[in-house]
Amino acid sequence: MTVVPPLSDLTAFATLARHCSFSRAADELGVSRSALSHTVRVLEERLEMRLFHRTTRSVSLTEQGAELLARVKPVMGDLETIFDDLAERQGGPSGLLRI
Repeated sequence: MTVVPPLSDLTAFATLARHCSFSRAADELGVSRSALSHTVRVLEERLEMRLFHRTTRSVSLTEQGAELLARVKPVMGDLETIFDDLAERQGGPSGLLRI
């Protein structure tokens, strides 16, 4: 059975991959570093693959992490566009007006 992680976990993964810093990624996401670390660890366990190389001073993507990011990033961009479009349409009147 295919494991599909929650969108929030993929967002955390992509944000950490972009910043390569738990501190900066956690700040952007509005969570603690330990919460972000836990989310990434659970995601790695769920996918049964290591996504990041971690040392006390650096964070970098593994080969599998880079592949996941390359495949997930366009999908996440599409989702962002969809929800931005929906939000714009909600802002004003719509539909047929009869006088």
